[in-house]
Amino acid sequence: MKPVIRLFFKTLRLILGPFLLLGNWLTQPKGIVRPAEAQQAIDARTRKLVLYHFPTCPFCLKSRRIMRRLSLNIELRNARSNETHRAALIAGGGKPQVPCLLITDDTGQQTWLYESDAINTYLNREFADTAVA
Repeated sequence: MKPVIRLFFKTLRLILGPFLLLGNWLTQPKGIVRPAEAQQAIDARTRKLVLYHFPTCPFCLKSRRIMRRLSLNIELRNARSNETHRAALIAGGGKPQVPCLLITDDTGQQTWLYESDAINTYLNREFADTAVA
C-alpha cells in the first residue's frame, strides 16, 4: 500500500476509533445468565479459546459483542499494540488478519479461525444452545 494511502487510513482509524468504542460501549448487549454450574462448564471450555483482535476494528467489535451476549470469557490478545501477539498470530495463522479465533482442542491441536462471520457462527453453534435466558 502506498504511504499516502496508509497514512490516510491510519488517520481515519485514529479519528473514528474512539467513536466506534463509545458506540459499542453505549449499546453493548446484555449477557445471558446461566446457572453457576453451567457457566463454570462454559468457562472451562472457553479457556481453550483466544481471540486476536484490534480494539477499534469493526469486525472485531462484532465478534466481541457475540462473546458478551453469550457470556463467554475468552482471552483477548491485542495484535495491534502487542508485537508478541502479532507475531504469534502470523506464525500460527499465517497472516496478520483480525479477528482470528485460536481454538485449541484437548489434544493440543490448534485451529486458527478467521472472519467475524465464521467466528460468530462457531461461537453460536458451540455456546448459544447452552443459554438459559
